[in-house]
Amino acid sequence: MTAIEFNHVSKQYRLGLVSTRTLSHDLNRWWQTSVLRHEDPYLKIGETNDRATKGSSEYVWALRDIDFKVEQGDVVGIIGKNGAGKSTLLKLLSRVTAPTTGTIRARGRIASLLEVGTGFHPEMTGRENIYMNGAIMGMTKAEISGKLDEIVAFSGCERYIDTPVKRYSSGMTVRLGFAIAAHLDPEILVVDEVLAVGDAEFQKKAIGKMQDISHGEGRTVLFVSHNMASVKALCKHGIILQNGQLLESGDIDPIVSRYLRGDNDIENYKAWNEPEIKGGGFELCEIGIRKRGAGYDAVMRVDDELEMVIRYRLTRAFDNFWLTMHWKNEQGNRIFSTSGGGRCYDKCHETGEYEQRCYIPRDFLNWGNYIIDLMAVTSDGGIRHLIGDRGSDVLSFTLSNKQLEIGAWMGREPGDITPKFNYTETKLR
Repeated sequence: MTAIEFNHVSKQYRLGLVSTRTLSHDLNRWWQTSVLRHEDPYLKIGETNDRATKGSSEYVWALRDIDFKVEQGDVVGIIGKNGAGKSTLLKLLSRVTAPTTGTIRARGRIASLLEVGTGFHPEMTGRENIYMNGAIMGMTKAEISGKLDEIVAFSGCERYIDTPVKRYSSGMTVRLGFAIAAHLDPEILVVDEVLAVGDAEFQKKAIGKMQDISHGEGRTVLFVSHNMASVKALCKHGIILQNGQLLESGDIDPIVSRYLRGDNDIENYKAWNEPEIKGGGFELCEIGIRKRGAGYDAVMRVDDELEMVIRYRLTRAFDNFWLTMHWKNEQGNRIFSTSGGGRCYDKCHETGEYEQRCYIPRDFLNWGNYIIDLMAVTSDGGIRHLIGDRGSDVLSFTLSNKQLEIGAWMGREPGDITPKFNYTETKLR
């Protein structure tokens, strides 16, 4: 059953002053938009919501033609850059503000945690705010009292529960706010980036609670965060917003990979007529990674043996020279580093063109996206020197999961490498 449905939803804001500066124009806008139901006559069409550029219009579409559905019990991560429209989308769903165009349908009670302190009265105590929030959600005093001890215990604010909220730290406010939102039996839980304010222990506990809400209780969760590890741990599906528009939606792993990749294409082969990475007598001419024995356009899977080919030119001789590669995951974290083996490591090199090949065994890397940094290194008197430009992110590639039978485990194992070790087992008695 569909829990949330956005039908061509847009939200428009005016930048600067909130009027057309003249009474006649304000009346004309009201007549055209509210009475005749026409589009705003003072709006300039087609301008996108890009916070990094200055537009010519006084109006901006914070969201433009957003269209998607969320099924009951699903956990959806909404990701995008600052200013992409994530918080606006959640405010529309929570009915903090209304859409300019389009309709939103939500089935069930919605509990929202949008900003630090949202829904709290600073002069009221934590206990009083719990009762106030429950009443706003339509719960009776008896229902709230039945949940009170659980909420207070989860928040960890027992000592300060009868203290005015204005004296709470931002972390304590988030703890109490999340505890209220998660325990007052909402059918839909909406959580913005506020969990980043909490400490690591509370973030882990909050994510566990959201998993319980979705998996155990069949409730729907919309989660906004810039922490991709939390998003991947919690969510099944994802949505990318960019400049107020829905860029892509789907399963969470490819969505996170697409977001982290940005505008760059995944490229597993590069060649230059005029080398871009060069200097100090080194020139990189060609680099690529592929399934061994196949072309660069072939799909690479985790159970394929891979081959990396590097072709470079030396315009001067080196007594000691080698190539070093840093392998990184899609978050940019280094997995391992490697240099040429005995045949090409720390050897004398004359001028000329060279080709180096590296073979990666099957079932070593997990499926996902990977990035390689390349460095040309020489040593002089035991001191290592980088020569040429550092080849940061010189190559990237994608590994697909192996082909599995229907019914097999299709999920991604944790970690970036999945080596196959040899095991033995002996029955002792």
